Amino acid sequence: MPDVALSRILRLVGARSLNTFGRAVISATVLWELYLRTDSTLVIANVGLFQVIPVFVLFVPAGTLVDRTDRRNLSTLAAMLTGLVGVGLGLASATDAPIAVYYALLLAQGCISTIHAPASASLIPLIIPREDLVRTNRIGATLQELSMIVGPMLAGFALNVISPHWIYAFIAITGLASAAMYRSLPKPRAIDLPAASARKDWRVGLRFIFASPLLLPALTLDMIAVLFAGVTALLPAIAIDILHTDASGYGILRASQSAGAVSMAILAGRLPAYRRPGRVLLIVVALFGLATIGVGLSRSLPLTVILLVACGALDNISVVIRLTLEQMVVPDAIRGRVSSVHYVFIGASNELGAAESGLAASLIGVAPAIVGGGAIAILVAGFVAVKWRALATMPPLAELKTEGVASG
Repeated sequence: MPDVALSRILRLVGARSLNTFGRAVISATVLWELYLRTDSTLVIANVGLFQVIPVFVLFVPAGTLVDRTDRRNLSTLAAMLTGLVGVGLGLASATDAPIAVYYALLLAQGCISTIHAPASASLIPLIIPREDLVRTNRIGATLQELSMIVGPMLAGFALNVISPHWIYAFIAITGLASAAMYRSLPKPRAIDLPAASARKDWRVGLRFIFASPLLLPALTLDMIAVLFAGVTALLPAIAIDILHTDASGYGILRASQSAGAVSMAILAGRLPAYRRPGRVLLIVVALFGLATIGVGLSRSLPLTVILLVACGALDNISVVIRLTLEQMVVPDAIRGRVSSVHYVFIGASNELGAAESGLAASLIGVAPAIVGGGAIAILVAGFVAVKWRALATMPPLAELKTEGVASG
């Protein structure tokens, strides 16, 4: 790969990863601080809920905005605003503000992420050539997972020595750095615009996904896995109530899944391309559910860390397949609207999954909620394999072609 192309890839995925780093630090610190203040798993549910509300309310105008606006500029602005949220949380923490203030700032962050996710995701294929997309996604997944390792780990260790408000304030720096990297990218290439009716139709993203025999089952698998089998939001309760560890242990738990994902990303770079990536996707989601069940049953910190590492490795495989699949089959002109709907499927599932985890844990307990979520992921993998048989026979990712836009 030429140095110029590699530099472009690193700046783009670096900007996205810095934004991920900032949001990971915010999430880890808010969950820990509010759980200590309230000792309530319902607060965990609310932390997820207030970040997910904007996704459902704004995904339509967000997708349309992305398709009509310079995606590089939108990504730059969103990165800067994430830094401002960090400043606001720092002030709230320093002044012992009511919990409602935290919720308001998380709601604002949810609005920002609803713009940033489709803008930055749909920017990738407009700057990176198709032949470099798999490698770009692999590098991007590695850097983003490194951000997820370093962010929560630093937050966990820092919580032992400094007040949370200093951690939040640090996010302003990462926001500015991310914005500067976005701004340094070349202008996105021009795209072929569809008919005026298609440009104005917000439903085109929904129609495309629901008409796709490959993208719909892939998103369904990831959505269910994240929604029910994700345990990140419950890690404070796992650390304190089940494993009886401190903030450092919490930081290790938060970093474990990302460590597994980075390890898998490095390993995958040395392996040949999957001949049947859809079949691989089905298998890794089922194994992800099985590992999640193990997390719910574990009472040992080392065993829980090993299981979380396995979850992260499996998730990395899923992420690379799903992102590359979307970039290969979606037409340029509707990438913003498709990415916005994609974010409802996946990005919202992270926050909605946090709300579901907190609510389920408050009703039936932390361990039963985790075990039940893992079992659901296994069942859904089996359902998708039967319902959408084309996914299992999907050809190698490099051989996929752009699909047509459904009319309606």
